[in-house]
Amino acid sequence: MPKMKTHSGAKKRFKKTGTGKVVRFHAYKSHILEKKTPKQKGNLRKSTIMDSSDAKRIERLITYR
Repeated sequence: MPKMKTHSGAKKRFKKTGTGKVVRFHAYKSHILEKKTPKQKGNLRKSTIMDSSDAKRIERLITYR
């Protein structure tokens, strides 16, 4: 059976930690920023660990990453 291809969109958006968890970045940080507080924007800059139920889907897309 041939190798699976890594999903091009997913490899740009997600990465795995050393322990195998999937890391994602927050949405809502690209525009309409005037009404958001500095604290809100700062928290959106940080990455976070993806929920395990969603991570299963993403792991198949970034198999070799």
